Amino acid sequence: MAENTVSTNTPKAKSKPVAVAAPTFEMPKFEIPKFEMPKFEMPKFEVPTAFREIAEKGIAQAKENYEKVKSAAEQATDVLEETYSTASKGCASYGLKLVETTRANSDAAFDLLSELMTAKSYAQVVELSSAYLRKQFDALVAQAKELSEHAQKVATETAEPIKESISTTFNKAA
Repeated sequence: MAENTVSTNTPKAKSKPVAVAAPTFEMPKFEIPKFEMPKFEMPKFEVPTAFREIAEKGIAQAKENYEKVKSAAEQATDVLEETYSTASKGCASYGLKLVETTRANSDAAFDLLSELMTAKSYAQVVELSSAYLRKQFDALVAQAKELSEHAQKVATETAEPIKESISTTFNKAA
């Protein structure tokens, strides 16, 4: 006889994972040690009078030197301001002299031109031109001398305050 075995393919129910309790770890409880900072108090002592006197003299000398340096700086500033003022005035007057010289030369050239326009012959043109050139050469030499003297005067006046300041400073130092 034959046995009937019926095989049933029924899907097995999937088993759910069992929740396993994770081991619990507790952080050890350490206390941070508390250290007290030692108090270092400065010992109370009195500064000897000799040291105190030296310190006071040093402070007084430093103040005195500061005042001297401050005074010297103020004097130097005054000298520079005076020098700048003198130089600017001198340059302005030199510029005026140049304008004056240029004007005189231009007037002479226009005078020559007007005389040349009224010339009646070539000989008269040559004579007028030669006379103008001689006159202008003499005028240019005189103008150059005058401008040179003026420039020297301006340079001397500009340098004088600096020269006096330096000589005064060296005399004080000596």
